Amino acid sequence: MTSMMRNLKTVALAAAIGAATLMLAGKAEARDMQTITVAGGCFWCVESDFEKVTGVTEVTSGYTGGTTANPTYSQVTGGGTGHYEAVEIRYDADQVSARQIYDLFFRSVDPTDAGGQFCDRGDSYRTAIFVSNTAQQQAAQAALSAAQSELGQQIVTPILAASTFTDAEEYHQDYYKGQNRVVTRRGIKTEAEAYAFYRDACGRDARVEQLWGSNAPFINH
Repeated sequence: MTSMMRNLKTVALAAAIGAATLMLAGKAEARDMQTITVAGGCFWCVESDFEKVTGVTEVTSGYTGGTTANPTYSQVTGGGTGHYEAVEIRYDADQVSARQIYDLFFRSVDPTDAGGQFCDRGDSYRTAIFVSNTAQQQAAQAALSAAQSELGQQIVTPILAASTFTDAEEYHQDYYKGQNRVVTRRGIKTEAEAYAFYRDACGRDARVEQLWGSNAPFINH
């Protein structure tokens, strides 16, 4: 094979790879990526639950619904900022719909509790759905009505207009699977071990199962 032929072959191969890369990039960009914001008590738990959902690509813990700019965890949990512990759920709408996510959300919390969630009490731990357009409003309202009919109890989770979402501190992100060592009442544990103990001790799964039974999507029955 001559040098010129080898060069031509190399150029053709590079062009083919480049074309394939562009096609893959085009497919990725064509995905219908959407974002939903919900508050369901401890954001570690909501993040843990929804990162299991097919079609969800990222869940970010943070704060929303209040008036304090760039709030910190201590400010929000201390009260007075108006913020909720919340999560942003980024998902591919070609794989999972907003309505499906809202249906899962209602069945992963206690939407009858207006004072917080499980052992976490206070305004920052209340449930809420934050909508940014009419489609989300309609999907959230339909999910709320269906959940209330199924549960047979008054749902107090409000559907609110979306406002600024501030990411929580880095150590809160993916806390449920963290491997850093922390001091707990049961000694030094990894973050993942501390999270598992907290979730069980707080009674989250027990209460959700009591309310929703076999329809609780994140409970191992």
